Amino acid sequence: MLACGPVTYSLRMADTDPGNRLVPAADQSALRASHADRDQIVELLRVAAGDGRLSPEELDERLGLALTARTYADLAALVTDLPEAGAAVTALSPATAAQPKGLVRLHCSSGRAERAGRWVVPNRMELSATSGHITLDFTQAEITQRTLHIDAAVRSGHITLITKPGIVVDADDVSVRSGHVKVREPWGPDVPVLLRIGIAGRCGSGHITARPPRRTFWQWLRRKPGYAIAP
Repeated sequence: MLACGPVTYSLRMADTDPGNRLVPAADQSALRASHADRDQIVELLRVAAGDGRLSPEELDERLGLALTARTYADLAALVTDLPEAGAAVTALSPATAAQPKGLVRLHCSSGRAERAGRWVVPNRMELSATSGHITLDFTQAEITQRTLHIDAAVRSGHITLITKPGIVVDADDVSVRSGHVKVREPWGPDVPVLLRIGIAGRCGSGHITARPPRRTFWQWLRRKPGYAIAP
């Protein structure tokens, strides 16, 4: 079990240079890319746009191509003109399948706990938030199975799930008292399901929320949603 007290804790995967994950391998350029490979290139493009290297129109175009790319070569072509990654990218190496843990426990009291970046989604989680805040960000998480069961206990605290297209959240088994549970899935029922999250437990004087990421400034300015539909 992981516990956090009055001091704020942030549990993130190590922030590494995205370029370090790109391994030159000319003989692999025709291999099929995975969702993790596409997500990696999407993140590089967003960073480049934030640095002013890509216009909003170029970013939209390349994001669309990245999300529909089939091979490592297709992905590499989208960033070869960017200084941050162009020199390192000739192809992408196949990702090694991660092994999920059977159970992860997070207990947060008057503090903050977070799973974000590239983390492996376990089979089951037990979350307890008492005057604290637990955040699970699934936008870059490694999903190795179709389901995740969460046992939640909230008392004057908050649990937030940041989702992406293809993640379905069912919170019908949560007992609510002086709190609220809210699930937002704006991408509709036609998106292929990547992960089903079932939440059970109780929520008192706090809240449990599942939502897509916040919109960036450019998305807000152009009135676009803060998520992209995966292929």
